[in-house]
Amino acid sequence: MCASQSQSQESNKVFLYSVKNILKNPGKTAKDYIDGNRVSHYKPILLVFVLSGLSAFLSYKVLNLNEVMSTYFSQQNINSNSMGDVNSFLSSYNSVIMLLLIPLFALTTKIAFRKWGNNYYEHVVMNAYVLSFYTLISIILVFPIMFIFRHSPNTFFNITQLSLLLVPAILIWFFKEFYKDKPLKSIILKVLGVLGLTVLGLLFVIILVSIISFGLTILK
Repeated sequence: MCASQSQSQESNKVFLYSVKNILKNPGKTAKDYIDGNRVSHYKPILLVFVLSGLSAFLSYKVLNLNEVMSTYFSQQNINSNSMGDVNSFLSSYNSVIMLLLIPLFALTTKIAFRKWGNNYYEHVVMNAYVLSFYTLISIILVFPIMFIFRHSPNTFFNITQLSLLLVPAILIWFFKEFYKDKPLKSIILKVLGVLGLTVLGLLFVIILVSIISFGLTILK
């Protein structure tokens, strides 16, 4: 019993230590982990699972995000109930969806930064830290604002969209701290490449899902 409590306390301590360091400098924290300094760090994949779960819980239970987004899309005269449901789901579980897409994001950063010496697994770790930082910022800064405007679906929706503008800034800061010896201009160009590849990848996924859905509809 005591051993279990001690282990739990140690795990919480490591979790809080990792969160603190990610908030201070996610790029440096990822660099330290990849370089082998892992004793005091929470495992990045496990960390992003925990934070994404917390984000989804707050979105669903506190912000009532699914309900607010459904109201917004119905106000926009979206005739298709299924389309409204899909949009509501994507907005409500943004962090969870991004978690599932980490392998895709890692592939885009691996391609964009392919000449700078990190393997695919290391890019998975990097993207786990990027997503952890984005999720923490959302929980600490964005969610309180969304909570204030939860009774105004239009403003609420605009806040969710504007929060996505944080992503390019986060990526630039992250990779500049990770690759400290590289010029800022090169970092910005590669981040633009990452964003372009991500858009293409997401379009491919959307088209693939649409084709599968259409095929299932025909079979019915």
